[in-house]
Amino acid sequence: MFRGRHILSLPFFLLFVAMPGSSSAQLIVDLSNHLVAITTGFTGQEVLLFGTTEGEGDVVVVVRGPESEVVVRRKGRKMGIWVNESEMIFRSVPGYYAIATSRPLSEFLPERVAARHQIGVSNLRVNAPENTDPEAVEAFREALIRNKIRQNLFFAEAERIAFLGNRLFRTDMRFPANAPVGTYIVQIFLVVDGEVVNAEITPLVISKVGFEAGVFHFAHRHSLAYGVLAILIAVVAGWTASAVFRKG
Repeated sequence: MFRGRHILSLPFFLLFVAMPGSSSAQLIVDLSNHLVAITTGFTGQEVLLFGTTEGEGDVVVVVRGPESEVVVRRKGRKMGIWVNESEMIFRSVPGYYAIATSRPLSEFLPERVAARHQIGVSNLRVNAPENTDPEAVEAFREALIRNKIRQNLFFAEAERIAFLGNRLFRTDMRFPANAPVGTYIVQIFLVVDGEVVNAEITPLVISKVGFEAGVFHFAHRHSLAYGVLAILIAVVAGWTASAVFRKG
């Protein structure tokens, strides 16, 4: 999620003024932090994106999380019981997707340009199984997007980018506690007269660190051992709690 603010701190302004080569660049951007570290008690984090443009134009920011396969299932009632009736597997689905814009997209960006650059969840391209009924693909695709929005991992509405004058801009990117780990791609587009005239890409990494990182890597590299260990811990904890209550 993005949240624009209308105040740009002085250090960032000085950075832009002193940045070498800025006079010939149309678009310069950076992040306040390129690493979001997940530790104990992590509840989400905001990362500041800031930049400057050469002359007038509108700015669009697109943030995409690491891609993976996602299974979407359709449930139905059979004999009074909810069961999975059908499913569809989508490939290359970003784990996170959000955008921010300097103005509402409809005011400056034609739909064909938005579709070409996958700007907006309605233009997000995910790979469905081949030789599948297009209507079924669209129904499952809409369900996929609804699920991601409900999980606060996709954002259908564009947040606003705050400008200071005609050149300097900033926006806050909000990553929730359930944001998937991995490398994120932050795309920044400069739009003039309805066309993308320049674009920049910068990476951002969300990673577990410390004890959480050790558990995460152990669970993925040694899944069987992790499962057995988890069961043993649950049994011991249950036995201990039972013994404590009996003594009480």
